[in-house]
Amino acid sequence: MTASAPTTIRVALGERSYDVVIGEGLFDQAAALARPVLGRPMVFQVTDEHVAALHADRLDAALARGGITTARRIVVPAGEASKSFDQLGRLLDALIEAGCERNDTIVALGGGVIGDLAGFAAAIMRRGVAYIQVPTTLLAQVDSSVGGKTAVDSPRGKNLIGAFHQPRLVLADIDTLATLPARELRAGYAEVVKYGLLGDAAFFAWLESNGADALAGDTAARRHMVATSCGAKARIVAADERETGKRALLNLGHTFGHALETAAGHGDALPHGEAVAIGMVLAFTLSARLGLAPAEDAARVVRHLTAAGLPTTMAGAARDGWTGQRLAAIIAQDKKVRDGRPTLVLARGIGRAFLSRDVSLERIAVFLDDELAAVRTADTRP
Repeated sequence: MTASAPTTIRVALGERSYDVVIGEGLFDQAAALARPVLGRPMVFQVTDEHVAALHADRLDAALARGGITTARRIVVPAGEASKSFDQLGRLLDALIEAGCERNDTIVALGGGVIGDLAGFAAAIMRRGVAYIQVPTTLLAQVDSSVGGKTAVDSPRGKNLIGAFHQPRLVLADIDTLATLPARELRAGYAEVVKYGLLGDAAFFAWLESNGADALAGDTAARRHMVATSCGAKARIVAADERETGKRALLNLGHTFGHALETAAGHGDALPHGEAVAIGMVLAFTLSARLGLAPAEDAARVVRHLTAAGLPTTMAGAARDGWTGQRLAAIIAQDKKVRDGRPTLVLARGIGRAFLSRDVSLERIAVFLDDELAAVRTADTRP
């Protein structure tokens, strides 16, 4: 069966505008799609050990058929730990050794870790070289590959060292999702749900009816959810590239989620998407507790994420003895803190997210202690 024509979404940023191309079989079209944005017909590929084994040779072959050479493939260890200064330094050294020039292009082949790491390397390599995102995970396709946020982690928090550096092109091949482990696919789905919750109640309702099919492998459903998510993000980024206002809505669930990830040590025990799922529940629960959102909307969020196989409570945090004060202290390091007060994404209901600086860190600590206590009580019930 012939794949349908790809869906193209334009991220409108003036001279730095670029396309997000979404579809099946895009690796076969990679050379034709990439050639217009290349300085010369060669690229430097950055990927990780898992993705290299699955996709790197096929992408290289497709580019070669179109006359584009992969000058060097640089493979880093898989996992969040690679978003570090050590790995960034090794990557930059490898690019310099391989002869990467200012008019060259880096291809980031992989998930969010690779996109963030390679994108940050591109931002600072020779004061800025071009890069193309080829996201192979659902999370990267719907979120991290679009918008130009690049970063590495600090022991004090996630994504604290980075730069805004827009890609020249994003190629989201839906076929790569078939190679994902189920847990990783579900983790990416949390970011899809985010777009419905922050500003599109109709999309959230569509996910309630069709999300299970998308997770099970329905190609049309997968393309629809990726395209809808990317379209929403493209509009927000075009309106607020540097996150001075509306773009911060994309952090729904992330302030709480990043704190959980940091407390967990940025490891595989709590993947980013799972942390975001818990964070979105916390954001809606807090919104309901403050009288801002209907309790039933918070319950719908829990029901849908649970049905998708995602965690919705801080069970791991409760077992590890974390406290609300400890998590609030991590939130205090968040990039969006101003004058000691965090910028939270709260909600007046599904599809009605808004930014708030009205909740103090002290109030957040009390709220998180209450949620941790509830989880511990539930764990001790017979």
